Amino acid sequence: MVLDSEFLTQLKAATPRLLDLLAGFSQVEVLVVGDLTLDEFMTGQVERVSREAPVLILRHETTEQVPGGGANAVYNFAKLGAKVKVVGLLGKDEQGKALRHIFETARVDTTGILVDPNRPTVTKTRISGHARQSVTQQIVRVDRKSDDLPEVDLQLQLAEYIQRQVATVDAVICSDYGDGVLTTPVIEAAISHPQRTIVDTQKDLQRYKGATIFTPNLPEAEKAVGYAITNSDTLYQAGSDLLRLTDAEQVLITRGEEGMSLFDRVNTSNYPSPSFILSGTGDTPIYCWHIPAFNRTDVFDVTGAGDTVVAALTLALSMGASSWEASVLGNLAASLVVRIFGTATTTVNELREALQALVS
Repeated sequence: MVLDSEFLTQLKAATPRLLDLLAGFSQVEVLVVGDLTLDEFMTGQVERVSREAPVLILRHETTEQVPGGGANAVYNFAKLGAKVKVVGLLGKDEQGKALRHIFETARVDTTGILVDPNRPTVTKTRISGHARQSVTQQIVRVDRKSDDLPEVDLQLQLAEYIQRQVATVDAVICSDYGDGVLTTPVIEAAISHPQRTIVDTQKDLQRYKGATIFTPNLPEAEKAVGYAITNSDTLYQAGSDLLRLTDAEQVLITRGEEGMSLFDRVNTSNYPSPSFILSGTGDTPIYCWHIPAFNRTDVFDVTGAGDTVVAALTLALSMGASSWEASVLGNLAASLVVRIFGTATTTVNELREALQALVS
């Protein structure tokens, strides 16, 4: 993709610094609090239509299990080389054992995972089929989950574990997919981190008021502010309203093929100059940068891309990056994982190579 010449000039100037930040990712230790999901992909060959009902009969070929939901956020941090502690709930079932094994293989500290015997491990099973020599297509998805909140005792145990860990990590990440882990006591413990709490939630941003940075996508931002974001004026208004709603230092709105828009009331960056400066509360201005999408053509699946943004963004901030530098690296990481079907991760080496290719 050809980037705007002005932004490309900025990116070239920042590249040595960005490469230094990438080199430090392995030094960062994070605590991820999230709704842990197991994604299953079951594939088979279509043999015939059943005599019992008008449904296809598949001969099973493969089943792949990968982290999903908040577990994908955890996995992204691990694949980027960070030291990761995870907090969440799993059911007393085979799916929970499988997800814990995936984490432990990736050297994730699972001490903060508790077993909830009353609720299943959130599992999304996608069943796909194909005839001989034909394209594989998803036929049905089966979800295992509970709408009941965990028992109060479990909520308090999670909160107590977080309180013991916040002083030992560089950042706390809340990955809220609405499956019940992030209750009020858990949220209060998570946002008590003295330096940075990063929030990725699909709804109810105000529950996390006081966190450092929020990363809504465009539909989530529109839902939070209550109006459509259709042009520059509504975008700037939304950024200002989101900062007021969350009392955050920064809000990063991810906008798909339009890239990202960063709203910052702190402005820790002396370079580059903001794209726009808004009037904030009192005499405090709000600085805005627009970061173009690095990949608009090779986009096959955006599933889990937000988790990748959060991982790279958080690690860069923890290494002392400005919010602009961290957002650029988050954008770069997302541009790689959307090229892959299903939830995906990237590595520091892949980021380094992609950055050098952009500026060469």
